[in-house]
Amino acid sequence: MSGRIILLITMLTALRLEASLFEDNDTVVLLGNTVIERAQKYGHLETSLTLAAEKKNLKFRNLAWSGDTVFGHARSYFGPPSEGFSRLKADLTQLKPNVVIVCYGAVAAFDGDKGLPEFIAGYEELLDMISKSAKPREIILVTPPPAETLAKPMPDMAEHNIRLAAYAKAIGELAKKRNLRFADFHAEMGAGVKGLTDNGLHFHEQGYRVVGPKFTKVLGLTPPSDSVLDGENGVKLRETIVAKNKLFFHQWRPANETYLRLFRKHEQGQNVKELPMFDPFIEEREKQIEALRLTTITDK
Repeated sequence: MSGRIILLITMLTALRLEASLFEDNDTVVLLGNTVIERAQKYGHLETSLTLAAEKKNLKFRNLAWSGDTVFGHARSYFGPPSEGFSRLKADLTQLKPNVVIVCYGAVAAFDGDKGLPEFIAGYEELLDMISKSAKPREIILVTPPPAETLAKPMPDMAEHNIRLAAYAKAIGELAKKRNLRFADFHAEMGAGVKGLTDNGLHFHEQGYRVVGPKFTKVLGLTPPSDSVLDGENGVKLRETIVAKNKLFFHQWRPANETYLRLFRKHEQGQNVKELPMFDPFIEEREKQIEALRLTTITDK
């Protein structure tokens, strides 16, 4: 009898995840380090989510930063980690996302068991900041994927995968403690990380083609079929998503930011007024994405 009850609860939870994760017109922030940042370059992950969500006018904003931690280390330019943390807070306050998908732990796991308490404490602080600054309807904690062991002279990543599994478990416990959604991307990938990365850690384009649907699945959504993703409309949708991401990236992280906002702004700071000029171009791409989404879903 108890087994039937547990099964029923599991089925109801899965239905709730699929039905209510996204809503029409949501702004969704993707937050984390390299695995999330590089996803915007290829578009597979966002395309899968866009089609699986089946909601109107979803806006995805990728705020991930390669090498970043829950403390904001990589986001700092010339100051302490608190500078990067404050930068993220300002970005979230401005965007006010309805949903924040967070994927940290890939960097921290190199510290092993001794680094876990500090990682979780920092994660708690990050989640407090997200809740206060953005006030999102949903926060989803996603575990980092396992690493891949390549041919020699590349290192055997077996021990690191044990560390990653420990961090994934701790993230799950944190999600339970805070009553947040939990997506075990690490478990979904399992031992299947073969031929998907450039260097054992970072997915290449074909890697993201495999990862996108798996990432979608762990969020409780039904991934679109390969025929839809690889069809003419699916490819156009992905290309338009990539184009939108490039525009947003150059607006959010301009290459000459030292001159625009930081200690050399006395030289070219007047040009910071041009950053909002990206907005109409991004909005036009968003309209194209929605039109292509509607066209693509008819291919299912």
